Amino acid sequence: MERAQRVMPGGVNSPVRSFRGVGGTPPFFASARGPYLVDLDGNRYLDMVLAYGPLILGHLPEAVVAALRGQLTRAEALGGPSELEVELAEEVARRMPAVEMLRLTSSGTEAAMGAVRLARAATGRDLILKFDGCYHGHADSLLAAAGSGLATLAIPGSPGVPPGTVADTLVASFNDLEGVAELFARQGERVAAVIVEPVAGNMGVVPPEPGFLAGLRTLSSEYGALLILDEVMTGFRVARGGAQQRYGITPDLTCLGKVIGGGLPVGAFGGRAALMGQLAPAGPVYHAGTLSGNPLAVTAGLATLRELDSPLPYQRLEEMGARLEEGMSSAGRRLGVPIRVNRVGSMLTFFFSEAAVRDYASARAGDLARFSAVHRGLLERGVFWPPSQFEAGFLSLAHTDLDLDRLLEAFSDALAAAA
Repeated sequence: MERAQRVMPGGVNSPVRSFRGVGGTPPFFASARGPYLVDLDGNRYLDMVLAYGPLILGHLPEAVVAALRGQLTRAEALGGPSELEVELAEEVARRMPAVEMLRLTSSGTEAAMGAVRLARAATGRDLILKFDGCYHGHADSLLAAAGSGLATLAIPGSPGVPPGTVADTLVASFNDLEGVAELFARQGERVAAVIVEPVAGNMGVVPPEPGFLAGLRTLSSEYGALLILDEVMTGFRVARGGAQQRYGITPDLTCLGKVIGGGLPVGAFGGRAALMGQLAPAGPVYHAGTLSGNPLAVTAGLATLRELDSPLPYQRLEEMGARLEEGMSSAGRRLGVPIRVNRVGSMLTFFFSEAAVRDYASARAGDLARFSAVHRGLLERGVFWPPSQFEAGFLSLAHTDLDLDRLLEAFSDALAAAA
């Protein structure tokens, strides 16, 4: 870490990795396989971070490794169109009917930037409505009231973002449909789009309450605004067709990432053909990327999606998630510790709170000191949990029932030690 801090800000290339939110020094990892990580000292950890979501099959799954080996004998980058890009777009469209056309990018941040630019161009409006604690990447205009690393490090926005850049960003509270309706009543004719994580994952996991997403769809349509679902985290993780299938919502635009790259850098945004047809070179809205559609990333994503092409993987992930939710909740009850475990499918977060966690304010109201203590206890017991109260934990198909037994035992012991 001392070497890293001499050549990288804070010693890391993404802020949450620094452990500033929980204390201590992060392990530096050397290898991984299945649901396990190994650090430079040879310590083995059960991985509940999974690169923050993309590794739904676990580390180095056979199908993905075989596909990448084959692709490495052909090309690592092309700088021109490939059939692989077409195949991935077709696979996404087959699972998500709302995504008739797709534009690949190199990151989720870039996907959200592209979707917002397209929405503004298509509507001729400037305002974007987002939600307190939802994170859509580090683009300037979307860093207003963002969650995740900003919340962990207590940064109220970010220096370097001019006030004028976020002047066209409206912020509402997640799960507060009445507040959204009030904003639309005041400024709805100027709103280009509503962008939302259908399941918030950057204030910890916060599910949408019944009627919230449907209400956003209705309000957006009523005022002529577009609805953008940021499914970078939830896409192909919470259901075969993402959160939009799970909750029965049809967005105008969808942002994707993580799972569609199988662990390699990737992003995408897509929607109705009439909208997407406004992107260059078919239309006037500019978007480009040197490594967009990179054959290695696309190959890993295709191999991952094809392993998920039935209801069975999602049934297994749901069963494991439910078991963890109940086991963690039971440990809290047994030890007399107030705990709320929020879960959607294979995404979950434990909060130390008496009250329900339904938005960013209630997420921040939890006992952060106890979370940090439990996190340290889990790490000492060989479990790598996200080093932030405001990040989601993830399960993979590589996790076994024995792994869950081990995790729940470690959680109970760490909770008892911190109580």
